[in-house]
Amino acid sequence: MTTVLIVDDQALQRLGLRMLLESQPDLTVVGEAADCTQAVRAATVLQPDVVLLDLDRTDADRVQAIRRITRSDCHAKAPRPEPAGGLPPRVLVLIASDGDAYPRAALRAGADGILLKDSLPEELAAAVRIVARGDSVLSPRLTRTLIEAVRARHAADSPDRRRRLSRLTERETEVLAALASGWSNSEIAERLSIAPTTVKTHISSILTKIGARTRVQAVVFAYETGPVRPPWQQSRPGGPDFSDRPGGGPGRPGERTGRALRRPGRSPT
Repeated sequence: MTTVLIVDDQALQRLGLRMLLESQPDLTVVGEAADCTQAVRAATVLQPDVVLLDLDRTDADRVQAIRRITRSDCHAKAPRPEPAGGLPPRVLVLIASDGDAYPRAALRAGADGILLKDSLPEELAAAVRIVARGDSVLSPRLTRTLIEAVRARHAADSPDRRRRLSRLTERETEVLAALASGWSNSEIAERLSIAPTTVKTHISSILTKIGARTRVQAVVFAYETGPVRPPWQQSRPGGPDFSDRPGGGPGRPGERTGRALRRPGRSPT
């Protein structure tokens, strides 16, 4: 059973989300919170599997709440620590529109997924399950908006990101580009002819070297830095662009925009 904490300042919204989630046989709501202080306290006490958090554009404190709930920090250089009592709750964010500023801030704070409020009920339930099992998810419309936004910021932030990218081995750069194309661990292993355990090792190393905490943050880094281009901007059918590295790269198994992204070291339940 997946446990969920709902964070929303509107009581009717919380009630609607509770009714939707508890209509699913494998999901249960263990608590509600109306503000950031309550959210952090409830997440600490209840230790839910997933915190479903409404990100209001008028409340910047909620980004800080995400950081506190996930024990995350946007400037950290290693994957987020796991407390002795278990893993931190995973955070699934709900937002009203696909503007890029708040979604990017939420991802950097440690959010594991972002869903638009106009998503279908079944999409919300599926996203909770995806996040709970250790994967990450983005609404397809958000994926394009975020990628275009971070690409626009590429030039200004390039030197530091290029230094971090240079720490990766050639194989790790290939794996990073494959991640950014939405490939699963098994797909990466098959197409790069390496063992799935080796893929996990590469991903853990990548996260540490680039200062990312989640798979989604690694994907954002990949598009900010430039080892890949968005699928709609790719000029050749080969998939990820390895032009910064000699030797090319693997082919693309298909369009992956908006697909769930597997976090290393997690097995689906």
